[in-house]
Amino acid sequence: MKRTLHLAAIALLSFTTWAPGEVTIKEVDGSYHVHIDGKLFTALKHKDLRIPCFYPIHGPNEVPMTRKYPLEDARPGEAKDHPHHTSLWYAHGDVNGLDFWHGGGKNPEKGGKVVLDDVVKMIDGEDMGVLETTSRWLTLQGDEEVCQDECRFTFLKLGEARYLTFQVTIKATNGDIVFGDTKEGTMAIRTHPNLRLQGEVANGEAVNSTGDKNKDLWGKAAKWVNYWGKIDNQEVGIAIFDHPSNPRYPTTWHARDYGLIAANPFGYSYFFKGEGQDGKLTVKDGESITFRYGFLFHSGGHDVELLEQVTTIWGEIE
Repeated sequence: MKRTLHLAAIALLSFTTWAPGEVTIKEVDGSYHVHIDGKLFTALKHKDLRIPCFYPIHGPNEVPMTRKYPLEDARPGEAKDHPHHTSLWYAHGDVNGLDFWHGGGKNPEKGGKVVLDDVVKMIDGEDMGVLETTSRWLTLQGDEEVCQDECRFTFLKLGEARYLTFQVTIKATNGDIVFGDTKEGTMAIRTHPNLRLQGEVANGEAVNSTGDKNKDLWGKAAKWVNYWGKIDNQEVGIAIFDHPSNPRYPTTWHARDYGLIAANPFGYSYFFKGEGQDGKLTVKDGESITFRYGFLFHSGGHDVELLEQVTTIWGEIE
């Protein structure tokens, strides 16, 4: 299906040099490949994976923005750690006592998986593409349903930058859902090793919307975080935005110096250690909860004006 998706957002940004690009989406061997102006931006993968994810992700000038491992052989300087860190994904370490983050680790009977059931919408556009899916959250062993989700992804080109929005609605279809208080989650990306803050090939830097820098981002609440550095001699970055409509906005961040960046609004006992806070959140049977996040893959380093401009288009991407 193809149609033009005219965005007020593009008009809002017309005073800049940001120009939209044509987005096309097609299925290739069970994955959903997203092209912008004929070049691969990313692909939604789910076959033979415990959790669906986006991989690869190409930023400005087709620079790879996330690590290869474990979806492919690691590139030079890339750590082979945390095999559950699959490029860009959504999961949580305690949903009704089940571990959807690690898959249970050494205790697979306590693990969970997310099975993509259907692609209900796939729309090409002259300025934006849309992909909508439905999935079931199941026990890793036994395939018992815990809950379901509905996801909506949008894809844009803004000049050299690439933009992905990730909306997930978790539906309590089989009793109450309890998101437990753990730092292990939730809306996550594992960066290219050059964007790490420490490591063999690391040259990255990071800052959040309140001015915290580098390692100090961990556990802090912020409406966005920005990581940048040089990959293949090109300065690029990844900015991640929490939507103002999200529960517990601005979110707390499980942001590490080894390349993991995760928006996690549940791990309060870890992020506010010693303050007696509990980040547990319950969704009652038959109800649902929605979270929205934005990922900007941009050129250059840290530009506050750029990031604030991006926050203005949130309400227009529907």
